[in-house]
Amino acid sequence: MNIMRLSMKVWDAPTRLFHWALALLVFTSWYTDEIDRTDLHFLSGYAILTLLVFRLVWGVIGSDTARFSQFIRSPLEGLRHLAHFGKREPDEQIGHNAAGGWMVLMMLTLLLIQVITGLCSHADFEKAPFSEAVGKDLSDFATRVHGINFTLIEIAVAVHVLVILAYAVIKRQDLVRPMITGKKRLPATLRAPRLSNPLLALALAVVCGLLVWGLVSLGSA
Repeated sequence: MNIMRLSMKVWDAPTRLFHWALALLVFTSWYTDEIDRTDLHFLSGYAILTLLVFRLVWGVIGSDTARFSQFIRSPLEGLRHLAHFGKREPDEQIGHNAAGGWMVLMMLTLLLIQVITGLCSHADFEKAPFSEAVGKDLSDFATRVHGINFTLIEIAVAVHVLVILAYAVIKRQDLVRPMITGKKRLPATLRAPRLSNPLLALALAVVCGLLVWGLVSLGSA
């Protein structure tokens, strides 16, 4: 029996902007490190920290599909989802699936480790805001972790891209377009998620930016 499908708004603009801005900034951080532009590398890191703080708060007060409580499920559910990965079936997932939720959590954790260690690290003649405050030994340790952790981020990004391609090829599900348009064609029987006011997200982003600016200023003082 054919089930009627309707175009449904599932991703709000703040979540989509966060996703693409974060991808751009991670690339920027890598590139500025490759060309030894430490000043721009730091600025990119501060911007990433602002986005991460925003996402953590938005994951509590934001739209249904952005909330951690809606997509962080038990590891067992994630494994069950992966067990049926090879089965071609129509997309009926409103937000992140059980496995995708853990991927989001892992990526956010790796990026938080990256920015925290970055704030305490040092690079040749350039020092991060808290490198002196934490002492040389801890700063050296943070610098080493910063380098190793970025390799883990590169691996996670590669896995993320491969999974998106696998969904397109194996399951015939497009995960990219909804993150651009915010919409998916889903069964009409599903209830559309509640989407928060974007003005709330804008106000939150401004507050997060001010908090990060204050933190960096405090460390650099």
